[in-house]
Amino acid sequence: MGRIYGGRHKTRWPQKTGEDKPVEEIVRELRKHLPVSSSDYRERSLKIHGLICAKCGREFEQKDRHLLTVHHKDGNHMNNPADGSNWENLCVYCHDDEHSRGLLGDYLSDPKKKG
Repeated sequence: MGRIYGGRHKTRWPQKTGEDKPVEEIVRELRKHLPVSSSDYRERSLKIHGLICAKCGREFEQKDRHLLTVHHKDGNHMNNPADGSNWENLCVYCHDDEHSRGLLGDYLSDPKKKG
């Protein structure tokens, strides 16, 4: 993407195509390629995947959408691709179950805990 000149990294900007687009349209196009910030990935996930729990299949309405959470499939809360491929909407019960399964598995597989 960029080149190194004299030890400094220089970003190469896209070449102008000669089109006269409004600034708002250019910004909108550029934002499509940026990862989604952690502050708005929940709304994006609900919009992409709908108001349904991916685990139990329960459907939610607008009034109880607060019961849906966004689970990061790879466990990395910083991995927020704009296409939503690392997210799944889970109800609070399934999300709690998803995370407690790992804790229970760790507990049961620890030989020190088996006594």
